[in-house]
Amino acid sequence: MTQARTRLERTPHQYVRRGDARVVTERLLGDWLVNFLYAHAREHTGTLFRALTSPRVSKLLAYANFDSALTARLVGHRRFLRACRVNLRECLDPPESFDTPRQLFERKIRYWECRPMADDPDAVLSPADARVLIGSFRSGSPLFIKGKFFEFEELLGRNKTTWLNAFRDGDWAICRLTPDRYHYNHTPVAGEVVDFYQIPGGYHACNPGAVVELVTPYSKNKRVVTVIQTDVPGGTRIGLVAMIEVVALMIGAVVQCYSAERYDAPQLVRTGLCVRKGVPKSLYRPGSSTDVLVFQRDRVTFADDLVRNLSRAGVHSRFSLGFGTPLVETDVKVRSPIARRAVKEGGSRWKTYFSSWRSERAPHYS
Repeated sequence: MTQARTRLERTPHQYVRRGDARVVTERLLGDWLVNFLYAHAREHTGTLFRALTSPRVSKLLAYANFDSALTARLVGHRRFLRACRVNLRECLDPPESFDTPRQLFERKIRYWECRPMADDPDAVLSPADARVLIGSFRSGSPLFIKGKFFEFEELLGRNKTTWLNAFRDGDWAICRLTPDRYHYNHTPVAGEVVDFYQIPGGYHACNPGAVVELVTPYSKNKRVVTVIQTDVPGGTRIGLVAMIEVVALMIGAVVQCYSAERYDAPQLVRTGLCVRKGVPKSLYRPGSSTDVLVFQRDRVTFADDLVRNLSRAGVHSRFSLGFGTPLVETDVKVRSPIARRAVKEGGSRWKTYFSSWRSERAPHYS
């Protein structure tokens, strides 16, 4: 084992909490297993590593960890809740109804009360309770980060020429969910779904150590891509936005369950669906994973605290250590603002990538 790898494994992973700007050390559940897989099994026993990160074994591990009643009895219901530090007062359903870890991870909350959304039509919202990193694909940008978390063309699909052209030199946000948080994904913007597709891939862990060891895992894992046109009446007016939901080890499914009101009448996401901002869109099953948002060039301005915290001194981040550049996450809540519509100097209107989607008739938002 190299000295650098040993140092990475022993380094705590910290983030900055929005609100009080406090530096918090993350409790990385299963960190020993991730270190074994990505620092030992991957290097010395490639066959075992490939087997453990395959769809079949990932599904079996998920059942053993999240669905088995035996697991709940062995771990202990209340002890498990305490370990995950779940705020049971937010839950829509009574806590005593949670018999397995899966039911806990897939819990619904009264987000309309405990995750209030600011009345700002220009705001881009966090799609999840998540730890957020921001960056840019543009080499001249101060936020430019190349080849660390994903490869641009691989992320969107190498055959998706239209979207590769649309998002080239754009900006991005990575929203990393953790086991202790609420696991529904919400819509970050309002607009019309113009494409929806799945890209096959692996089931690698999204633990910070695994991300550093594997490099570009978010464009290697299986993922679901939703492209939303926001330059429509009632939309957020920031051009095209790609929301990419990435599976992970033991997290094999992204269940699409869009609800315009609370969790009522869930429906599949499809092309032509007009979505409201800040409402439930999907659910990682059976736990937490990662969302990636991709924006067109110069269409958004990221929140000041996300930019400031990214290079904050004195924070121990495994991303910073592993990739050799300051990469500090900010912990944000779902439906809280992470960016706003950029205003071009002079007040001129931005050119829409597909002008044919402009219409005088407001679309119906389901």
